Amino acid sequence: MDMEQWARVRRKVLIEERSKRSVMKEEGLHWETLQKMLSHSRPPGYRRVNKCGRKIDAYAEWVQATLDSDREVPRKQRHTAKRIFERLKAERGYEGGYTAVKELVAELKTVKGEVFVPLIHRPGEAQVDFGHALVNVGGVLKKRPFFVMSLPYSDGFFVQVFERENTESFWEGHVRAFKFFGAVPGRISYDNSRIAVARMLGGRERKLTDGFLQLQSHYLFKEHFCRPARGNEKGVVEGIVRYSRANFLVPVPQVRALEELNAGLEESCREDLKRRLRGKHGSKAELLAEELPVMRQLPLAEFEACRVLATRASNLSLVRFDSNDYSVPVRCAHREVVVKGDCERVRIYRGDEEVADHRRIWDKQQVCFEPLHYLALLERKAGALDFARPLENWELPERFAVLRRRLEAEVGAEGTREYIQVLRLLEKRSLKRVEQAVGRALEMGCARYELISQYLYGEDQEAAVFQLDGREHLKVVNVACTDPGDYAALLGEEDGREEVA
Repeated sequence: MDMEQWARVRRKVLIEERSKRSVMKEEGLHWETLQKMLSHSRPPGYRRVNKCGRKIDAYAEWVQATLDSDREVPRKQRHTAKRIFERLKAERGYEGGYTAVKELVAELKTVKGEVFVPLIHRPGEAQVDFGHALVNVGGVLKKRPFFVMSLPYSDGFFVQVFERENTESFWEGHVRAFKFFGAVPGRISYDNSRIAVARMLGGRERKLTDGFLQLQSHYLFKEHFCRPARGNEKGVVEGIVRYSRANFLVPVPQVRALEELNAGLEESCREDLKRRLRGKHGSKAELLAEELPVMRQLPLAEFEACRVLATRASNLSLVRFDSNDYSVPVRCAHREVVVKGDCERVRIYRGDEEVADHRRIWDKQQVCFEPLHYLALLERKAGALDFARPLENWELPERFAVLRRRLEAEVGAEGTREYIQVLRLLEKRSLKRVEQAVGRALEMGCARYELISQYLYGEDQEAAVFQLDGREHLKVVNVACTDPGDYAALLGEEDGREEVA
């Protein structure tokens, strides 16, 4: 019962002289409760003067063990105070009441806040963590992970959003963060994410993943992994995760691409360096300048934050990577290729040659076609043009449709093959330039492949102009005219030599 009701009841009876019966009815009180309220100026509350000698205390150890064992089972199958009371009576011979059991269970379940020792944050140390937030990219709203690296000494931090929390985003987050700060921290603290830790070995020992070791081997920083459930060991970055979500990702960002969002986040991080925090002797930027000398210099070669896979292209000229299929030129079908996938692109190589470059797909079991990869095959199988799946969603300017109709009207089936030859010009030239050449040919009334290719060839040629800049002496050189007779003499001499021979 709260103090407000207690004072109100006393005022009604003792000051306003209302009948006790009416007050009891209005306030919903029992007669004994009303008498207590009139006898005391404030609620006395329940106080146990002496807890010693309770019957339940003899069973406290068993109750604690029971509650501890509940941590290993689903929440809905854990003991209630009522169930513990029943088991105590049936299995342990408990003769006390249920109230005492309920009080004991409440005492044992009380979560006591852990006390932590304040930690020293030395210059050149970093902490890394991932958070999650809703982001709308290209009209698709979903929860996406964001990478955070913080430098506790200066309180500088770096934030980037990715499509997925995986090895590639872990790598790329580090690469971008190191570039942002201009150096590599000497020691970085992590949780025990599967991206970095393959297996816990006990204590501080960890078996690290190959992906983490590749990153560490390149940048040569020391690792520190927190003990499980000891978030205080990297409490700074966890605070930055909450801060960046509340200040940089509210309201829900709506962007066309992640590149746009990440560019804005990087600028926000750079602007945040101007802040000066309570208890610090300078701005974040000034403190960062202090710790940069104790950090490692960036390697000359940037870490290649991509996953590499050696595989074989299928008979459909498709290569599988991360459960999705990506097209390659038909000449690569059945051939060994190497796939390099990062957070944005999937690039495919045949030897040293890059044969395909696709934007990475993050959905599962999808197919990404590049129509140009199949034109060489369609040139031989022109009849399949209208049924080719790789060209199904290929949107070309209207001029190309006009060109096809014109060619097929003039030369029949060969017109389809010649149209494909025109499309193959896109393998080496931009769509804009080929479209312009097609337009010129249509205007001339001779829309054939030879003429279109000649237009493109002519655009590629530049007139050779001999420049006199830096060759001023050539202006005063006197070049004598050659007498044509000299050439005749030479011919005569040559004829004479032939006769002698």
